[in-house]
Amino acid sequence: MKKLLLFLTISLASVQVWAQQVSINEAAGWLESAYVKWQPVANAQSYNVYYTGMGITDQKIDNQLIRSYGSYYRADIPGIKAGAYTVKIKPVIAGVEGTSSTTASITVKSHDRAGFAFSNGRIPGAYNSEGTPKNGAVIIYITETTKNTVSLAVTGATPSPSVGLQSILDGYKKGKDLRPLIVRMIGQITDLDYMLAGDIVIENNNAAASYITVEGIGDDAVADGWGIRIKNASNIEIRNIGTMNCNSGEGDNIGLQQSNDYVWVHNCDFFYGNAGSDADQIKGDGALDSKKSNYVTFSYNHFWDSGKSNLLGLSEGANPGYITYHHNWYDHSDSRHPRVRYYSAHIYNNYYDGNSKYGSGATLGSSLFMEANYFRNAKNPMLISMQGTDIWSGSKQANDAGNQGTFSNEAGGSIKAFNNTLDSSIGTNSMRFVAYADPNPLYNIAGKINSTTDFDAYVALTRNEQVPATVKSSSGGNTYNNFDTNLAIMYPYIPDSPEDAKTKVMQYAGRINGGDFKFGFDNAVDDTSYAVNIPLKNALIGYKTTLKAIQGEQTIPTSSQTLIATTNNISQEVAENTSIESIVLTWGGDATDVTISGLPASGISVVKNTSAKTITISGTPTATLSYSVTTIGTAGTPTILSGTVTVIPVGSASGTQIHNFTASIKESSFYNITGNMNATAGSVSYSDLALTARLKIETSTTITYTTTNESTLTLVFDNTFSGKVKINGTNYTASAGIITITVPAGNNTISKGDTANLYYISTEYKTTLGVNDNIQTKKIILYPNPVTDYLNISNSNQNIENVMIYNMNGSLVKTTGKDIETIDMSHLTPGNYLIKLQTAEGTSNQIIIKK
Repeated sequence: MKKLLLFLTISLASVQVWAQQVSINEAAGWLESAYVKWQPVANAQSYNVYYTGMGITDQKIDNQLIRSYGSYYRADIPGIKAGAYTVKIKPVIAGVEGTSSTTASITVKSHDRAGFAFSNGRIPGAYNSEGTPKNGAVIIYITETTKNTVSLAVTGATPSPSVGLQSILDGYKKGKDLRPLIVRMIGQITDLDYMLAGDIVIENNNAAASYITVEGIGDDAVADGWGIRIKNASNIEIRNIGTMNCNSGEGDNIGLQQSNDYVWVHNCDFFYGNAGSDADQIKGDGALDSKKSNYVTFSYNHFWDSGKSNLLGLSEGANPGYITYHHNWYDHSDSRHPRVRYYSAHIYNNYYDGNSKYGSGATLGSSLFMEANYFRNAKNPMLISMQGTDIWSGSKQANDAGNQGTFSNEAGGSIKAFNNTLDSSIGTNSMRFVAYADPNPLYNIAGKINSTTDFDAYVALTRNEQVPATVKSSSGGNTYNNFDTNLAIMYPYIPDSPEDAKTKVMQYAGRINGGDFKFGFDNAVDDTSYAVNIPLKNALIGYKTTLKAIQGEQTIPTSSQTLIATTNNISQEVAENTSIESIVLTWGGDATDVTISGLPASGISVVKNTSAKTITISGTPTATLSYSVTTIGTAGTPTILSGTVTVIPVGSASGTQIHNFTASIKESSFYNITGNMNATAGSVSYSDLALTARLKIETSTTITYTTTNESTLTLVFDNTFSGKVKINGTNYTASAGIITITVPAGNNTISKGDTANLYYISTEYKTTLGVNDNIQTKKIILYPNPVTDYLNISNSNQNIENVMIYNMNGSLVKTTGKDIETIDMSHLTPGNYLIKLQTAEGTSNQIIIKK
């Protein structure tokens, strides 16, 4: 009867845990990404999120991609191919996954990779052309909490590891670390402790093999108060970020400063910066400027009432570059869409929406191809400096070059226009546009103006029509260079109609779903005003994220109840009959106390010190257990930290048993060692260890141990040893001083074959994570173990197809691509990790300790 009652109790407890199920609020695909929102589940300490589609099954996403917004949770999945996917969410309660909830099929679309940034076979950024991370890409997460402490060991950087975002970027500045770098921003991020004149600066010494992406996650990633500057850089991508209240020395929200090429900035929101010292900087300096850079694409960006949107060129002179602006939303922005010196600029499918000063402007020999843009009540859609509408005085009904220059007094450039829509139905901006040789008498007044000299653009009848060399700017006599009809220069693209472009821009420009910041313009007022929009300005100054917490991270400053793991070891793995390291949690802020779930239990005790506001967890666990600590208080949002203590039985399949004679002589809780140590020290380097102490393998020597599963045994001898050692009665021959074989479960014995000196023993179990893997008999060596920064892979006979790294909770924390020789583990927290190496011959699993 007692057994029956116990069985029923356990069964009911299991039902209670597994009955908890996520209620999905919303799920959708976006551009090479997807997201899902759901209601919180009572008592859930965390959530696991998986996605399936396009050849991927139940791929677990990183913890940082799962965030709490108080009344709901959200997970984003960046870096996936276009196609159909489903997303599965499982609550985790007391360390156990609850019942999963799965979305309906959602559709993910591709980014539009048209433009000069993709010339010459380049794919800017650390993602492939189909949307997935490039092979070997390193991913770091930047939040308000981690912005100054995130670390990465960067090749060639000093000191190492580099700590803080700018320090990491400084490391890449030398161009020696060629691993693709993905920087993922989460939430509202204010000024970092270390910046360069108020900017985060991206450089990589123009290394053609270096690729960097800086991106926002979800719809609310914000660079608040600082700018992004790019210089001496190649293959750079910036996407899905909102920039506001910029107060940097350069003044640009995002600026290409000098000597850049193959740069792609897209799907960003550009808001007001802080006012500068000049009168025309009342809304901040440039929103997205480019100087002395080549092969650039700016696309699908949203400019919110920017004063000066896009300056292009400075003093390039005889060395112009190529740039594309497409599908940008110039939303009541005033001017410079763009304003161009010297460059060849393809400007197509943009939506000019209530612009109070002018659209695009051409100076100093520049060539602009304005194609299939939609101008809604945009004053002066196209201007060439010092001619046409630029210097026309409506009141005088004459040119007035001395007083009327709208945007420049520099010599003119050239504009070719084709298939643009000029929509001035509201008429409040008095839209004026003069086509070359337009016979309209308004543009041909004897003695005053003539449309063959005072024009705003040459309007082509076909897309491939060339502008004749006889068409010149009035000031400077510059001609159009017809770059757009040169097949050696232009890229493939398919333009939308202006009307379709307007619809697409309003749907996709800016961050995901238009971003979290919402503001409605009043066209009747804002179409013609270039003053600061006070309600918009106040909303930006007062902007605060609604993000509450990031999974796996200590609570961010938006919560007034704080809980901090001061010892950074809230989850541990220990051998059987071994004490854990003491875990200390401290509460504060508006938290008045804490509640503890899951403890005391299984040999682990808890001591609460209410005066010091600490929780201390210690003891020797008798079984694996999970726990959580939750703050309580009359004000603020509760904070939860959860951990797991995992017990590894001696000889179990969860760990690797290593004996280093240099460190431990003959003392071991796993191996029973009899024999004599060699009185003379040797010298062998293995697994990044300097080995000197050695056991003499002679007649009196035996090493016995017991395994519960099949395992891989590695023995390390003197480098010159090529003799035999007897293992379970069979002689095995060493190669360069190493023997690696598979041994069965059960009792095992190592004894003399030939006389030798033994430095090191390793027994590694063939562990799985719930899949039937074909374990390789040819050993792949991972070293050093323990590892601090870089894990090396040593085996010249096998080609690595894929490497997956799991923490001991079963969460996938990192993946790498083919044929790698090193794995960067510097960003992982200390602990044990399962490394799954996939080759053409099967899968090998090894446990690695991260220090």
